Amino acid sequence: MDRLRRSFDDAPIIEKEGGYQYVVHPISNGVPMLRPELLREVVIGVMRVADLARVDKIVTPEAMGIHISTAVSLMTDIPLVVIRKREYGLDGEVSLHQQTGYSESEMYINDVEPGDRVLVLDDLLSTGGTLAAVTEALADIGADIVDTVVVVRKADTDSAMDEKEYDVTSLIDIELVDGEVVVRDEYRRRD
Repeated sequence: MDRLRRSFDDAPIIEKEGGYQYVVHPISNGVPMLRPELLREVVIGVMRVADLARVDKIVTPEAMGIHISTAVSLMTDIPLVVIRKREYGLDGEVSLHQQTGYSESEMYINDVEPGDRVLVLDDLLSTGGTLAAVTEALADIGADIVDTVVVVRKADTDSAMDEKEYDVTSLIDIELVDGEVVVRDEYRRRD
């Protein structure tokens, strides 16, 4: 994870409404430009840590998990389901409410059925509002959440996932210290 670690060296930190500190990074924002070698390293990392042998669908929330999940899907031939911020009104569509450190919205799940074995994959775990809402909705559907993986965990923030029964594996953990990003840990399975 050398490229991923180095990619935080000059990552800008901006302040969102309410004083929430937000790291601007190619993996979680597409800004600055996401270089293919960084994406490739991340995808290989996800494939190494995720329990893919038992998964029949990759599930990712819109928007910044899409590029990572698409690449993993292409490499593994596991179908991809994107949880959208737009309602389509399709049969079986399930809505959920997600709240992050700086926003909240409705999201909609299609194409996940009871008994589906899923990998939940996303770019970033910070406050955990999105992943907590997603895992709860998937459990309510009756899906078997085999694994939950994020590329980056903001380790200096309490997470709504701390209260959930699902372990979250991260490729890298960061903290914000005195206006800078500090990498704290690489590849961590939270038990």
